[in-house]
Amino acid sequence: MSDEVRSLKAQLEQKEEEIAALQNKLARVEKSHASVLQLHETVTPLSPLKAKAALSNEDIMRYSRQLLLPELGVQGQLNLSNTSVLIVGCGGLGCPLAQYLAAAGIGRLGLLDYDEVELSNLHRQVLHGEENQDQAKALSAANAVKRYGWRNANPAHISPLVSASALRMEGQLTVYNYHGGPCYRCLYPVPPPPEMVTNCSDGGVLGVVPGIMGCFQALEVLKIASGQGSSCGQQLVMFDAQEARFRSIKLRPKQAGCAVCGEKPSVTRLVDYQAFCGCAATDKCRKLNLLSRDQRISVQDYKSIMDNAEPHLLLDVRPLVEVDICRLPLSLNIPLAGLEERKSEHLRLLRERIGQLKQQMEVYVICKLGNDSQKAVQVVEKMSGSEVDSVSVKDISGGLMAWAKRIDPTFPQY
Repeated sequence: MSDEVRSLKAQLEQKEEEIAALQNKLARVEKSHASVLQLHETVTPLSPLKAKAALSNEDIMRYSRQLLLPELGVQGQLNLSNTSVLIVGCGGLGCPLAQYLAAAGIGRLGLLDYDEVELSNLHRQVLHGEENQDQAKALSAANAVKRYGWRNANPAHISPLVSASALRMEGQLTVYNYHGGPCYRCLYPVPPPPEMVTNCSDGGVLGVVPGIMGCFQALEVLKIASGQGSSCGQQLVMFDAQEARFRSIKLRPKQAGCAVCGEKPSVTRLVDYQAFCGCAATDKCRKLNLLSRDQRISVQDYKSIMDNAEPHLLLDVRPLVEVDICRLPLSLNIPLAGLEERKSEHLRLLRERIGQLKQQMEVYVICKLGNDSQKAVQVVEKMSGSEVDSVSVKDISGGLMAWAKRIDPTFPQY
């Protein structure tokens, strides 16, 4: 097959992928709009929260175990019942958070999420089940917590912000904009480069870790809402699940020059944060475009290369833990981190394998989604040496997940 034909085929496949992505996005938007309408139809008009002056007998029985706490008592419980909370994200953190706030008697909860339930969510997002797949997460979570007598709300403003995150075996929590403390922008005035951001889809997470952090969020919300107050206003609490340890560090104070809460704020209304951050407001795996088209081939073209037994080297740059899940036969595994850090044993192994190829042979690089493989191509191309200079290095677009969707439907997806 000529290079021109391959290039045209690759362009056609890319356009087909773009059309399919747009069709899927349109379907999700239409479904999301329908879900929002259904949610509002289900939960009554969003009228102002009527303050409760006393607890009913049912309230006393339902919340009796926490009413016995001197730190809470009757007034604390009334404070909870007169509080509205907006939960942004109904995933691994938001599920236990919503469940415990509803069970504890928070007056109204607002649930906000852009996403739909997927099978890969269920090990950590405990309000959703298999029957909720493809359903809006906010609607699924709302239906799950209704058994607590929960009512929906759309609070006019959120102050303070109880924020938590979880990734791999670690978690973090802090409270922003609390008792004169810093807001988020005070601490992070400039977003990190998009390619430096890792999420659960890329890095993985043990399901119980966001569960722990979501419960921690619920604890701080209940303390603040009941009137006890939080000690995390200027502290970043970090959880190491591997060692089962918490530690905290003091954060810098509110910044007078902050663009949001400073003395002369320049951000006085909502801005386009996708444009500001340079990436989508989503935890889905990103698609990077770091290489030119002639530096990439499709999975279909690579399948033809395999079928024709053309001499080449297939370099798999995923971490070993992912290679243990699935791999293509005869691939050489050298993790991207080993190439970027120029670990001598990895570079020596790569040069040895390249040296076994004849002059002007191809090296094809693959990973899960075609992101790390592009980075690896750039790293290998910068390597010096007669063996490396004699080969052409290309990325396999879409990676192993594209292989599973377009070539081998029996290949595992993760």
